[in-house]
Amino acid sequence: MSHLSLRRLLELKAVARKGWLRFPIPADQVESVADHSFAVGLLCWLLCPPELDLGRVLELSLLHDLPEIITGDLTPQDGVELSRKRSDEALAMDKLLRGFPKRDQGCELLKEYQLGLTPEARFVKGIDKLEMALQSLSYEEEHQLDLSEFRESARLKIEEAGLGEWIGL
Repeated sequence: MSHLSLRRLLELKAVARKGWLRFPIPADQVESVADHSFAVGLLCWLLCPPELDLGRVLELSLLHDLPEIITGDLTPQDGVELSRKRSDEALAMDKLLRGFPKRDQGCELLKEYQLGLTPEARFVKGIDKLEMALQSLSYEEEHQLDLSEFRESARLKIEEAGLGEWIGL
């Protein structure tokens, strides 16, 4: 493991959230995937119900988009099959964490998140969508856009995660 391996992980800060680029939002104002991941982690910490394992929730939120360093931020408009997306992300996670002692744990966390295997993973998926919905409101206000499609697409995952009180965003 070298400083180059560690620096590679920081490249997430340079990956733009591609869905926002379909709209007239200046590219330099579009959040990065790392911006998004930080916000997801913060919302998870703030909203995690007591019956969930907060440590596990935070691990999942921290790692859920790490493979996008390699795969990029794929959106539904890209037309990539879900099984292919999951497979590509699993390979990317394995490659990114190669040489790190927590490689296997990171790969397992990604699988848990992708498949929604635990209540913690389903909660983080809901928070992931809640963050997107909140960001859509910010961009709407800043750029006078209609981004309601993002909130509509997020609605089901937000409800499934027990975050229904936030649906009326």
